[in-house]
Amino acid sequence: MPHGAILVVEDEAVLARNIQRYLQREGFEVRIAPTGQDGLQQFEEFGPDVVLLDLGLPDIGGLEVLARIRARDAMAKAIILTAHGSTQVAVDAMKAGACDYLSKPLALGELKLAVERAVGQERLEGALSYYRGRDARGSGLDQMLGEAPATLALKRGIARLLDAERHLSPGDLPPPVLIRGETGSGKDLVARALHFDGHRRAGPFIEVNCAAIPADRLEGELFGHERGASADARERRLGLVEAAHGGTLFLDEIGDLDLALQVKLLRLIEDRAVRRLGSTRDRRVDVRFVAATHRPLEAMVAAEQFRADLYYRLRVVTLDVPPLRERGDDVLLLARHFLALHGRRYGRPGLRLAAGAQALIRHHAWPGNVRELSNAIEQAVLSTEDQLVEADNLALAPAATRQPVASAGELLADGELTLTKAERLVISRAMEQAGGNVSRAARALGVSRDTLRYRLGKLGHPEAG
Repeated sequence: MPHGAILVVEDEAVLARNIQRYLQREGFEVRIAPTGQDGLQQFEEFGPDVVLLDLGLPDIGGLEVLARIRARDAMAKAIILTAHGSTQVAVDAMKAGACDYLSKPLALGELKLAVERAVGQERLEGALSYYRGRDARGSGLDQMLGEAPATLALKRGIARLLDAERHLSPGDLPPPVLIRGETGSGKDLVARALHFDGHRRAGPFIEVNCAAIPADRLEGELFGHERGASADARERRLGLVEAAHGGTLFLDEIGDLDLALQVKLLRLIEDRAVRRLGSTRDRRVDVRFVAATHRPLEAMVAAEQFRADLYYRLRVVTLDVPPLRERGDDVLLLARHFLALHGRRYGRPGLRLAAGAQALIRHHAWPGNVRELSNAIEQAVLSTEDQLVEADNLALAPAATRQPVASAGELLADGELTLTKAERLVISRAMEQAGGNVSRAARALGVSRDTLRYRLGKLGHPEAG
């Protein structure tokens, strides 16, 4: 499978064939065009990653060919070849949009380096044109606060995995990782620790939320497209997979991925190759895959809502993030951390938690987990007038008002399980696991958002409005 596609626009037949043979041995797919007009036509048909362009062509000047190529695809990478090396020629080539300049006679080793730089530059620009995720600040195992047994077990699991990966041979890819945990529990911190504490820390960390991008757009975002692949594809665009080359692609909320895309993702993980929309050529990628979900993928596999082959491929390594309610006094440690953090942000240093506030934090169920805690503390920082944050500043319902939801087994034991009570039980559990988010709860239940709102209304649930 080629490292990249190269178009050689060169009228010296022997030189062109030598370049082609050399680059093919180095793993590139190479085509030759002997004239400028042929080069423009093959550029349209072939869609190369890099064009090696001679300035002295027999029909059209090389700079004119370059201008037409750049007019058709502003992302095109071109390396100028000329036998008439001069500073002015180099300046003119760069002004016209060339990414590099080589004088004849060519040193093939130097040519290879220039081509690899151009391919790498395209990928880098692709990464930057989307985003490279947040930088390394605030990332790593040391940012995963907590001393509860469940927290320490998770940290040890991550550390063992990273230690094992240090023994991989060059070229070996680390296994996919599936991170499971409730919404807001910190799955993204685990993904970032795997990247920034691992041997890929120098590469890009690309994060994409599969639930946040409409299904009809997500394929193009992930795989990219060639110019003309659709009515809106006016120029070539790299996808997030290619942008993550050499680093990590973090697919959050993988359980929301469309079934058709699941097939393509499985092929990508198995073959380590990506095909842009509108292209007929696969491109090899060096990407570490990390996925995360709050949804029960095993149950979704049983219900044929998630592909079994993709599930088993993703869960080569599985890391479970504990919910906040199972982390004991970690909740107070995190609360103090967020109090100091938000206090600095809003010019309120030195804030402290009153005893009543600590008790409320310790006994609250935190269905939204760490994210809910951070939001609650931020709200408290903004609402308190003193240095002491009281329970009232947290704007949380007292723990005593939170009625535990009985299990189906308990209702059956009491002989009081009715269809309405069973429905209330299922919906209440789904809403709690979704942190009160109706859309997420509806997806977990396999119904539309409007249907769930209707059922919530009939049950008199406070989220029905």
